[in-house]
Amino acid sequence: MIPFAAGCDRRLLDNHLGGEDAINYRRFERDLVSPHCGRRVLEIGSGLGDFAAGLRGYDHLTVSDTDPLCLRTLRDRFAGRTDVDVIMLDVAALTGTELPGGAAPVPRPVDTLIMMNVLEHIEDDVAALRGLSRLVVPGGRVVLWVPAYPALYGEFDRMVGHFRRYTPATLRRPVELAGLRVERVHPVNLLGAFAWWVAVRRAGQRGVDPRLVRLYDRVVVPTSRFVEQRMRVPFGQSVLCVATRPVT
Repeated sequence: MIPFAAGCDRRLLDNHLGGEDAINYRRFERDLVSPHCGRRVLEIGSGLGDFAAGLRGYDHLTVSDTDPLCLRTLRDRFAGRTDVDVIMLDVAALTGTELPGGAAPVPRPVDTLIMMNVLEHIEDDVAALRGLSRLVVPGGRVVLWVPAYPALYGEFDRMVGHFRRYTPATLRRPVELAGLRVERVHPVNLLGAFAWWVAVRRAGQRGVDPRLVRLYDRVVVPTSRFVEQRMRVPFGQSVLCVATRPVT
């Protein structure tokens, strides 16, 4: 069964997958994303803050979500932190030609916008990226981490509200249509893809089994990380994309 509060946004499960049992995986994510972050960072769809809590090297971080449980947890988690803001930010409200209320919904301009396993929940990903890119200063970066490859799409994806899984090519397309310039886009976590295929596609796993998560985190993630420090992999559980907002 899924440890999920009734009425809670399904994306919460996606963003919190594994929780404290996925420490190595969170470190793997951060080590790949952090080199592309600037000094003022905004994370979209922060969930319970498991990814953001480990970020370092910034001057100011803004975390955001729409789910009331997530927002309460984020405020508690970052209470007393003058370098962190918590805001409610609805991506759907940014798809028009004007920002809500005629003003940016973030307290300060950002040079880096991060979305970790969020874009796949949005039906019109081009409109979302176009709206979100206006929250980034010209020359700033948009960093995306999304689930990869339609062949891995299973019941779990449907259950948590994934519209799609991406390939590098199908992620590049909406990013460029949104007016962003792709710096790099490639698959990550090769061994995680095979573990996902066995658990979700073959075994039909629909819930989060803590034992499997711990095994995955202690064995699969470190091994995949070791391999990918030495070579660029052709396939993976996720796709990482780094794009910039053009200066002109």
